[in-house]
This record gives sequence, C-alpha cells and structure tokens, in this order.
Amino acid sequence: MDVKIAESWKSRLTTEFEQPYFADLVSFIKAERQQYTIYPPGSLYFNAFDKCSFDDVKVVMIGQDPYHGAGQANGLCFSVNDGVPTPPSLKNIFKEIASDLNQPIPPSGNLERWAEQGVLMLNAILTVRASEAASHRGKGWERFTDAVIQLIAEEKSGVVFMLWGKYAQDKGRIVDRSKHCVLTAGHPSPLSATRFFGCRHFSQANAYLVNQGQTPIVW
Repeated sequence: MDVKIAESWKSRLTTEFEQPYFADLVSFIKAERQQYTIYPPGSLYFNAFDKCSFDDVKVVMIGQDPYHGAGQANGLCFSVNDGVPTPPSLKNIFKEIASDLNQPIPPSGNLERWAEQGVLMLNAILTVRASEAASHRGKGWERFTDAVIQLIAEEKSGVVFMLWGKYAQDKGRIVDRSKHCVLTAGHPSPLSATRFFGCRHFSQANAYLVNQGQTPIVW
C-alpha cells in the first residue's frame, strides 16, 4: 500500500502498511470521510512524521487523539494551529516550561518548532470525527503507533520518552529504561495537572540530551 509519509519512516514501516489491519484502517477512514468531517485534514495525518524524521528523533511525546474542534488539529499531539486559542492541557505544559526553565509563555500553541528540533509529537490515534473525541479508537491506529514506538525503542538509543498520564505510560511500557530516558508524570489536563506540575521534564530532557552529546531542545 502506498502511504504518503516521509521516506525515513516509510522505508522502516512498509511491513505495517502491508498488514491487513492497515488496509482495514484505510477503508474505515475513507468511509468516515464520506459521511463526516474528519480532523486533521488528510494531508496532515502523518504530519508528526513529516516534521520529524526517524534519524532526527530525540524526544517522543505521546498524546491520545487529535483535537476535535474546527481548525485545531495539525497532526502533532498537544499542538494547535497558529491563531487558535491554546487548549487547557497545552496551557499547563507551557506553565510547567515557564516554571522549569524560567522562560515566557509563547503566544502560539503551534508546536512545529519542537518537531523540527527532533521531538516526535505522536498521537496514539491519528484521526477523529469533528466534535466526537475518541471516535476513531480501536480502528487500527493504536496498533500502528505501537509499532512506531517499538521501532524507535529498538533501533535507536538515548531517546527521551515523555509519558504523561496512564494512557501514555501504558503505550510506553515496551521502552527499555536502560537504553532510553523515560520520564513519567500525571497528564497535563486540568483534571490531573497537580500530578504534572513540578515534574521538570523539560530541564531533565535537555540535561539527558546534553549528556548524550546531543543538542538540547529550545522549548
């Protein structure tokens, strides 16, 4: 199956794209698009991969599924398009960065600047119906993104995994802690942010990257 994804990923994920489950997923998405508005736009389903090549991955963030409001989702977890109000979870991420690194909160919630520095901003589910959170759960995306995490965990070393909340932590169980840096905390959602604030993951991630001889992320 010819999937339009960055070549550095395509060459490594071809076996996934050839699996029956992925063909079923593609058929499901096509049918959904005929009946509903789907986010993000089709050209951005694999934006996380297009903006961050396999070779450049230094940090992996794991979200659940895209924002389901008009104009919000841009294919990167937690990120929104320029001009879109910053969602609550992202506001809390920015607050933690401000506290951790003593820097101002940015005016835009578009996180492409992180992706371009080597942060893979991966949602477990890459599509969603408008106004229906988790509406594409259990259709095959989770199996695909598990394969992505396993690929990174096995073929790379010295990657920082930021796992916020039980969902992300369960997705990251396959990561070898002796080979990578795994940082865990509560989800930055207002419902659990008290277990997120003070985690200092951003300074910890940069310290680890520097120790690995890599350039730190400008958060």
